[in-house]
Amino acid sequence: MGTLSDHTKYREAIFLFEKQIDRMHVEFDKFRRGETHRMPDWQRLERDLLFFSRRKPSSLELSNQLDRILYKFQARKRVWLRWAESRRHSR
Repeated sequence: MGTLSDHTKYREAIFLFEKQIDRMHVEFDKFRRGETHRMPDWQRLERDLLFFSRRKPSSLELSNQLDRILYKFQARKRVWLRWAESRRHSR
């Protein structure tokens, strides 16, 4: 069983990943609209999430939070790749 400190750190890490996903979504939107010319590095975020997800949380609540973040990333990734593809074809 993990300690309270471990749970808190894990919860904070999940929160930070969610913030990164939201920031990346904003950056992709800017890329899609042509405000920036460099595609955000979604692959680095994906690697970081996968590495983090290998550390299994000891509580059901944290496990559910992790699943929610992983699902959110996958859903956003589909949108981002669609946006990148449409931008590539519009050039």
